[in-house]
Amino acid sequence: MIIEAGHFALVLALITAGYQSVVPLYGAHRGDARLMSVGRTAALAQLFFVGAAFLCLTYAFVVSDFTVKLVAANSHSAKPLLYKISGVWANHEGSMLLWILILALFGAAIAVTGRNLPLPLRARTLAVQGMIGVAFLAFILFTSNPFERLPSPPVNGNGINPLLQDPALAFHPPFLYAGYVGLSSVFSFAAAALIEGKVDAAWARWVRPWTLAAWMFLTLGIAMGSWWAYYELGWGGWWFWDPVENASLIPWLVATALLHSAIVVEKRDALKVWTILLSVLAFSMSLLGTFLVRSGVLTSVHAFAVDPERGVFILLILCFFIGGALTLFMLRAPQLRQGGLFAPISRESALVVNNLLLSSAAAAVLTGTLYPLALEVIGGAKISVGPPFFNLTFGPLMVPLLLLLPIGPMLAWKRADAWAAVQRLWVAAIIALIAGGIAFGLKSNGPLLAPLGIALGMWLIAGAIAEPLYRARFGEVPMAIAFRRLLGLPRSTFGTAIAHAGVGLVVLGIVGVSAWRQEQVLVMTPGQVVNVAGATITFGGVVPVKGPNWQDEQGRFQVVSGGREVAVLTPAKRTMQPSGQTTSEVGIHPFWTGDLYIAMGDGDRASGGRVVRIYYNPLVALIWLGALVMFIGGAVSLSDRRFRVGAPNRSATRKAGRQTAGARA
Repeated sequence: MIIEAGHFALVLALITAGYQSVVPLYGAHRGDARLMSVGRTAALAQLFFVGAAFLCLTYAFVVSDFTVKLVAANSHSAKPLLYKISGVWANHEGSMLLWILILALFGAAIAVTGRNLPLPLRARTLAVQGMIGVAFLAFILFTSNPFERLPSPPVNGNGINPLLQDPALAFHPPFLYAGYVGLSSVFSFAAAALIEGKVDAAWARWVRPWTLAAWMFLTLGIAMGSWWAYYELGWGGWWFWDPVENASLIPWLVATALLHSAIVVEKRDALKVWTILLSVLAFSMSLLGTFLVRSGVLTSVHAFAVDPERGVFILLILCFFIGGALTLFMLRAPQLRQGGLFAPISRESALVVNNLLLSSAAAAVLTGTLYPLALEVIGGAKISVGPPFFNLTFGPLMVPLLLLLPIGPMLAWKRADAWAAVQRLWVAAIIALIAGGIAFGLKSNGPLLAPLGIALGMWLIAGAIAEPLYRARFGEVPMAIAFRRLLGLPRSTFGTAIAHAGVGLVVLGIVGVSAWRQEQVLVMTPGQVVNVAGATITFGGVVPVKGPNWQDEQGRFQVVSGGREVAVLTPAKRTMQPSGQTTSEVGIHPFWTGDLYIAMGDGDRASGGRVVRIYYNPLVALIWLGALVMFIGGAVSLSDRRFRVGAPNRSATRKAGRQTAGARA
């Protein structure tokens, strides 16, 4: 009965989403406040119905109701509770239901927090959000029903892909989807503005927090996926330029450009057309990623290769929303009044350069991802585009962007002095040069460009710290006054500085692991000793270890550094039950300079030993620490009161100003 209730709740959600997509839009067209207000109620009702359906499916997984086809195919009675719950979205149908739940959450959040929005804008935004809900609810009901019953249920179920039975994969999809789907709210705001034909500073102020929230979740989701691939797949790397990885990176790059572009609209009432286009493209790239993952055109360790019917349905959704939005953009863009002018050397120009480089990087990644697919469709030839292409196209675009990143906030709006801005960063430049010199002295036998990369990372971190200090006028006013000014700065200033420092940490981690990584692949027998990165590693043999639903062949590796034992690493070959599939469990010991990483392979019959891969990855942890710092920076910015209260109504502000002037007269 609970399963049928969940299915019925989805049907009610579809009806509610249809109502939400039509009535408020018609009300905004007619200027009827009562009809426009329906959008808020409908958005909350849609969340209620989708949430009820999601809870019903979660209940089926928790109690192991194998009469549900989805549960039987993706769960097992012996699974730990955490993986029973994460099994809800560790498959195509359940993950799409999670997608729709997050979509409904964002729609309800706009309805609840948008009280200060102009009623027509809120109504149109919620209507567009409802249209997206209709499309995906229809998709899941007609092609991917998660509540389908099984006539002859198994006793224990089949379990899920062993690679997905992992703590990081339990939380990675919700965060990643929150980023993907969060961009739908930005898309809805952009479509509403195009329908209304009005984009101004107030619109940018309302859009920025939603863009920032989606960007934060996308940052954390991508980082968690990278971390999972690092320690779960046993290959010792953190990014492979896999097409599915690229599908998450592309909207992140566009969303980053959008965040900076919206600042220009808010502060200077300029770049309106470009900002609207980025708002459309950000969610469009999310939809494109959804199509690539779920259409069956990609084969990836974390892609859902499904039947063509679903791919065609998603392709139609993609064409409708992207094509419709771009058509509306083409019709309305000439009518959008451009704002103030600015000089070639100004903060506006710096943000334009930022946007061009980020957009070019996104285009390069998109080209490398889609070109093999297009070539196969046109000529039948199969090629692969791997790291060499992306490193040669993506890297050169990022270097100038990172060099300019600390300079931009030091420039004045409208017209600035570039040399004066650079002079304000002289301490940061000295710190960067010292760091590069130290790196060259310690690692002179490595790649020549590596010390420059270390200097670049420190340039970003020191420059990020310099920005709030400059705003507080440290060194220009007494220290007590400077501290008071520092504490009085907006939270968004601190958030920006923290996020930029996080980028610097990521750069340090990438440079360290790319330039100075050490690797050994060998066959080790019990008692054999090997030296890696100053540590002595002794192979102690293999022992069997049994878990709740798995059996390990676990290796024992004693790690000695500085004359004392620092760890016993236990990489393993794991066999999951009942599927019999095997995975590699790695052993990682974090030194302060980097990770010692051991993966154990199959046995070698000739020697009686084991194939062992040993890596030393310098500074690799800074990649994920930097992503976490970026997320924290976004959260600090999002807590800024200006984002919570939105933009004031201009006419009301002018009226209040006239009344104040009259009272003074």
